[in-house]
Amino acid sequence: MAQRTGKARSGNVPNATRRLRLGLGIMLTLLLVVGGKLFLVQGLDVGGMAEAALNKRMTQTVLPAERGTILDSNGVVLANSLIRYNLVVDQVTNTKTDKFWRLVEGEDKLVEVTREQGIRELAALLGMDDDDLRKAVTGESKYYIVAKDLKPDVEDRISKLQIPGIVTEGVSKRVYPNGSVAGGIIGFLQDGYTGQAGIEQTQDELLKGKDGKRLFEIGADGLRIPVGLDELTAPEDGKDVKLTLNSDLQYFAQQAIQSQSDKLGAEWGIIIVMDAKTGNLIAMADTNSPDPNDPGLVAAKDRGVRAVTAAYEPGSVEKMITAAALIEEGKSSPLDTFTLPPSYTVDGQTFSDSFAHGTEERTLAGILGWSMNTGTVMAGQRLTKEQRYDWLQKFGIGEAPEVGLPATASGILTPADQWDARQEYTVLFGQGVSQSTLQTVRAFQTIANNGVMLQPRLIDSYISPDGTEEKVAPQPSRQVVSESTAQQVQDILESAVTEGQIKDAAIDGYRVGAKTGTSESPCDDGKSGFCGYTASIVGMAPMDDPRFIVEVVLQRPKGSIYGITQGPVFRSVMSQALRTYNVQPSAGEPARLAQYAK
Repeated sequence: MAQRTGKARSGNVPNATRRLRLGLGIMLTLLLVVGGKLFLVQGLDVGGMAEAALNKRMTQTVLPAERGTILDSNGVVLANSLIRYNLVVDQVTNTKTDKFWRLVEGEDKLVEVTREQGIRELAALLGMDDDDLRKAVTGESKYYIVAKDLKPDVEDRISKLQIPGIVTEGVSKRVYPNGSVAGGIIGFLQDGYTGQAGIEQTQDELLKGKDGKRLFEIGADGLRIPVGLDELTAPEDGKDVKLTLNSDLQYFAQQAIQSQSDKLGAEWGIIIVMDAKTGNLIAMADTNSPDPNDPGLVAAKDRGVRAVTAAYEPGSVEKMITAAALIEEGKSSPLDTFTLPPSYTVDGQTFSDSFAHGTEERTLAGILGWSMNTGTVMAGQRLTKEQRYDWLQKFGIGEAPEVGLPATASGILTPADQWDARQEYTVLFGQGVSQSTLQTVRAFQTIANNGVMLQPRLIDSYISPDGTEEKVAPQPSRQVVSESTAQQVQDILESAVTEGQIKDAAIDGYRVGAKTGTSESPCDDGKSGFCGYTASIVGMAPMDDPRFIVEVVLQRPKGSIYGITQGPVFRSVMSQALRTYNVQPSAGEPARLAQYAK
């Protein structure tokens, strides 16, 4: 019996061993499966689960780039931006936090901070009473603005406090220190960020820069993880834009044209001052110029720059181009004489002058000096239709000057083969063609610059945040007429002041050349016909070496057109430009070309 019992025990040992080994094998297999799964999840991160979890924990704060400054030619600030921050609290998160951990700046250690200590520190930075701040951060709101208009250094110190539920939001505040001075040229921002008009619009991409951001990690409880991921991408500030304008002269010109427009009840007025040697626009003044700080105070039609957007029939200022074409083509000279009847008829079209006269013997200089349509048509007949068109085109009529402003007008120059029987002659004295004030100034700059046309310049340079200045290269120039022709036309223009009918444009101590213009203004309210006149004067000084071009334009001034003169306004603005740039008085005798045949 004992022997059977012993055999049974001996026979069960192998079975137990097998069961033990089997159990261990199963356990090891399970461990391998679990370990492999952990390796896949934590090591290889199949499916990006870790990254997704991290992204859920990240909070982002935008750090706005500082918009570039707009400057005048002397560095006077016309527009600049101030970066400010709003302090925002998630009251729910902050209220439920008694204590939090803060990473000590510059040290690899954490310190425990109570909520009350954080409130006291934050209140000191904001200059607030502790109790007032405590009420502001306590409650059930997920978004509550505690403070506004914080400076960047204050925002940085607040961020380092790492208080739960407290974040900052960057805002950019655009400021225009000179108000309406060059307001239409500068433009404004549509939504506090995007350029809406003027330089703000056309140079928006360069001015606005690129925003930065701050990323930091928060836990499931909404609290910032002190040792979590904290990334800072610094903003890239925008470039400054330096203009060719002189803000002092711009202000003077705006006051001058506004006063003249108000005095004569005109719809609008324009003054341009250009440097004839460089093409730089020194001033472009409009009436009712908007203040970019509050552009809505003026009508939408007044928020642009009419000097480049408004095209109209220029009138007799175009006679300068006719004279230049006749001289350059060898068809006439300043002292050629013409017998002019009281009115002149050609091809069934009759032309008369703005003043009554009998049959007179006039020189080409006298025709321009007294702005005679009869003589202009008679002399202009020496040019073919194609030549008349070609010379208008050579002087830039029909070609929009690109100066970095929106809605620049090209004007209207109809091809010669589409002119009617009257238009082929009226284009000789500035009717049947339209152009902007800047196009007219560019044409006169060509004559002032010895026949070389320079494209107008408004943007002088771009300045990077590190101070590097990049000059804007001038556009290619072109020789339109010879130096000899340009000098002869200069003499004609100067004689219009010394001997002709533009004597009120004269400036003591300086030689001046000028030409006036008057044209009928088409109605713009849907009516047919004409509604008033456009009156202008454009000239240059000093004639011994012309430096500046000034044009004054008034749209639909009230009263008799023959009693309106822009000469005093021209004289005032030109005198101011000569003084501003310390141009020396003229030397030598002025041109005095005979107006009548001897």
